[in-house]
Amino acid sequence: MTRAPHAPLLLAALLAAGPALAQPAVPQGRARARDLGVAPGVLAPGRWNAITDVAGVRVGHATVVEGDSVRTGVTAVLPHAGNLFRERVPAAVVVGNGFGKLLGSTQVNELGELETPVLLTCTLCVWRAADALVDTLLTLPGMERVRSINPLVAETNDGGLNAAIRSRPVRPEHVRAALSSARDGAVAMGSVGAGTGTVAFGWKGGIGSSSRVLPRPLGGWTVGVLVQSNFGGVLTIGGARVGEALGRHPFTRALADTARPAGADGSIIMVVATDAPLSDRNLRRLAARALLGLGRTGSYASNGSGDYVIAFSTAAEVRRPVDARRLQPTELANEGGGDLSALFAAAADATEEAIYDSILAATTVTSRGGTVEAIPIDRVREILRRR
Repeated sequence: MTRAPHAPLLLAALLAAGPALAQPAVPQGRARARDLGVAPGVLAPGRWNAITDVAGVRVGHATVVEGDSVRTGVTAVLPHAGNLFRERVPAAVVVGNGFGKLLGSTQVNELGELETPVLLTCTLCVWRAADALVDTLLTLPGMERVRSINPLVAETNDGGLNAAIRSRPVRPEHVRAALSSARDGAVAMGSVGAGTGTVAFGWKGGIGSSSRVLPRPLGGWTVGVLVQSNFGGVLTIGGARVGEALGRHPFTRALADTARPAGADGSIIMVVATDAPLSDRNLRRLAARALLGLGRTGSYASNGSGDYVIAFSTAAEVRRPVDARRLQPTELANEGGGDLSALFAAAADATEEAIYDSILAATTVTSRGGTVEAIPIDRVREILRRR
């Protein structure tokens, strides 16, 4: 394909991404779903069992903890190492329940492409994060005449633990830190980055990630998912109603006829990446399957939950140079549908596992807003063993 001119490594001088750094996926004492014998589906994960198994994808976090009130952060997902504005990737956004703020989504769906890294942060920090991202991108070589940028910034509301959310504590340096720390390899999960102050199913939520690799007869493609979990329901792991067994779900008191339901509002952002050459139309179909994985975990997309999926393809043959006069991508066809069906299965399974990991990897967090406990791994293990 014709590559866009002036496409340096993304933020090369400013961010100097460099090779992967060794980092633990989960803190000591925490776990991933596979540590408990939970492995959704029949497809194998990639080396890292993370979104970074999709070649070129990088993830970075900035965890913002200040005093007794600020518990938030930024997570950045970069589809490739080039200048995304000049070398765009096909993308789509699917809305499960639209109670949220996903800045830039309308243009992504209108044009079917992504032109910036994806940022995840807290609800009232969306606009500050977007402003900082635009400022950063405008400094890149080849961007001197750019007059419009469509930053894609998503959020969940961490305003319980992040008791200072009204101060909108994410600053430009936090966005730059998330971008500059973006690496391939292992993805830090749990109470980090945009997952620092989130809550899922009444326990500490956070960042989770997983991947699936299709067998060679089905194309050998990889699908990776990263989630920011901050939602509710009746936690179900591998079919076991863990939330019910632990006595923690929205209807606990109502079923005992003692109080109204506590509610299960919140949100979840799901980012799906693949190296399969898909058009934005088929990426929209792929993204919809992530919602099936979400449902398996016990979510019912409550009234106040913003449930969004962002999907993109990193395949070189479907990228879109900003100055291209015509697009003639080579994409997977619908005929037969075997490859697409396997990709759909991979997206559902990886989303389910990523959500489990976001909770199992999270640590207890305390602030002026209160304490949200990490889910007790030993008790979950016992529930799963009994089942």
